[in-house]
Amino acid sequence: MKKRKFGLVLSSVLAASAILGACGTKDEEKPAKENENASSGESNKEDAFSVAMVTDVGGVDDKSFNQSAWEGVQTFGKEHNLKKGDGGFDYLQSKTDADYETNLNSLIRRNFDLVYGIGFMMADAVEAIASDNPEKHFALIDAEVKADNVVNVLFKEQEGAFLAGVAAAKMSKSGKIGFVGGVDIPVINRFEAGFVEGAKAVNPKIEIQSKYTGAFDKADLGKITANSMYSSGVDVIFHAAGATGNGVFSEAKERKKKDPNANVWVIGVDADQYAEGKIDDKTNVTLTSMLKGVNTAVVDISNKAKNGEFPGGKTLTYGLAEDGVKLADSRGAIPEDVQAIINEYKEKIAKGEIKVPEKVKK
Repeated sequence: MKKRKFGLVLSSVLAASAILGACGTKDEEKPAKENENASSGESNKEDAFSVAMVTDVGGVDDKSFNQSAWEGVQTFGKEHNLKKGDGGFDYLQSKTDADYETNLNSLIRRNFDLVYGIGFMMADAVEAIASDNPEKHFALIDAEVKADNVVNVLFKEQEGAFLAGVAAAKMSKSGKIGFVGGVDIPVINRFEAGFVEGAKAVNPKIEIQSKYTGAFDKADLGKITANSMYSSGVDVIFHAAGATGNGVFSEAKERKKKDPNANVWVIGVDADQYAEGKIDDKTNVTLTSMLKGVNTAVVDISNKAKNGEFPGGKTLTYGLAEDGVKLADSRGAIPEDVQAIINEYKEKIAKGEIKVPEKVKK
């Protein structure tokens, strides 16, 4: 609050001045920035930088893509002693795609310094809101828009998925593996393309079933699709379907419980989904997970923006060479000889000796 000094004559004005003086006496002893922080709920740090995100319809607890992004936002907040809420860090969840623009606008009105749109499906909304608010900074994950106040973040999913394909083909006993995708969009196409390419690299005769459920938030569709695949002889399924993939895990666990000797596996996506495959202390159907460093990218970009180095108008791409994608620790599910083969391909891809396609070869 700025202090004003001026002559007062009328008694009514004097009364108003007295009220203002009572409100401002203690606050004026503090730095202006600190007073602003206190009134908005920010941490008491003069360099506080607020960050928030909008999820896609998969939800913040999808145990996959959105959850990884939220973990990154929380990590940034903790690193800088921020609190959840206005002036710190936060998220808004989208129940339908109609919520995207509304949620982005809400975070802008709450004056967050950097706002993330999570997922390819949010591209149009981010582009529209960024155009209306050129002075604000945005980050878009898994898609690109042309705007100086937006940084686009992409991943070479096909490279990590290639390794998942190698693992699936080598661990399959039936010679049949499956891919369950969410919505049929470029980012999910990259997962499928890499998976197919990696599997065929180690077993040209491998049979691969691919199915898109058309949703990222329908676990029941994931379960139905997995049931069909496992029933046809598939024994390893790689999903890239967000919360829909939770249904794949449910189906696999049910089958494993009925027949402990069944060779039934799931390869998780985006985050380490080992916990999703747990049946008991000795049994788990998660073979491995293809990790996508969404959380790492969020922390990296947030720090850049905080330091005045916001890469607006640019597209940042993270692959194997940048440690942006990789396979999670299999906790012994993958034997050492198979892991050695996976590591060989990882090195060749990182060095550029193998170029993994972004679309399935017809």
